[in-house]
Amino acid sequence: MNHYIDISILPDPEFPATVLMNSLYSKFHKVLYELHATTIGVSFPRHQLTLGNLLRVHGNRSLLYSIQQFNWIGAMSGYCKISEVSPVPTDTKFRTVSRKQTNMSNAKLNRLIKRGTITEQQVKNYKAKMFSKGMDIPYLELQSASNGHKHRRYIEFGELLDEPVQGQFDQFGLSKSATVPWFD
Repeated sequence: MNHYIDISILPDPEFPATVLMNSLYSKFHKVLYELHATTIGVSFPRHQLTLGNLLRVHGNRSLLYSIQQFNWIGAMSGYCKISEVSPVPTDTKFRTVSRKQTNMSNAKLNRLIKRGTITEQQVKNYKAKMFSKGMDIPYLELQSASNGHKHRRYIEFGELLDEPVQGQFDQFGLSKSATVPWFD
């Protein structure tokens, strides 16, 4: 994790940055999946209520150059500005960037219904509780390549650390234990 690429989403009058980030991130996930990559992490240094307009991809220099050769951004290149592969600044902090899942979801509800372990009234109560307990953290809205369903992937940011923690990343560039460099 000694190098990074910044992918900035450019302002567009037709599409909000959140929509463009969702599309960009979907393409990023596909290239990680194709490469079976577990040593590439992501961060969103400009996150606030949303994930912002900057996707930072972290990894070793040669792997980041390899990813750039895939031309994975495709048609999104007109909506983005892509930096060169750059070394991580020496005086930096580290943090985890991971997925946060809710206890309640449509998928879980559908499994309960399919098993027959929930009554019609319980279904109504479950849905009411599920919608009232939305998470108040940034998320990506992604579309499944296998079934076409949309789902939200909530992103949680760990505490800032002075030292990196090594580990593996999933094929979304996220990890509950491995850290990525965190800097402006």
